[in-house]
Amino acid sequence: MVSAIASASDFDKVISVDKLVVVDFFAVWCGPCKMIAPMIEKFSTEYTEADFYKVDVDELPDVARKCEVSSMPTFILYKSGKPVAKVVGANPAAVKQAIASNI
Repeated sequence: MVSAIASASDFDKVISVDKLVVVDFFAVWCGPCKMIAPMIEKFSTEYTEADFYKVDVDELPDVARKCEVSSMPTFILYKSGKPVAKVVGANPAAVKQAIASNI
């Protein structure tokens, strides 16, 4: 399951855990974001050893800016609060490969 992050403090808390965290930076108006969302849900059931979250860039612009997100969707993978991979665009194969490489 992909959980929504509601605040900057929630974001800081969820990425600081000692396991892989996949964050989907999206916008509700973004067509490619809507297209890839079901695939990310599927990955969340496939890769249960990772946590999956999404950040609405319009609701949390400061978090998006801090993470240098300039286009949607952007997927940033974290371990212990540090980014370990980044995929820009609706590329399910690249997201899956980034997850598999960092588990």
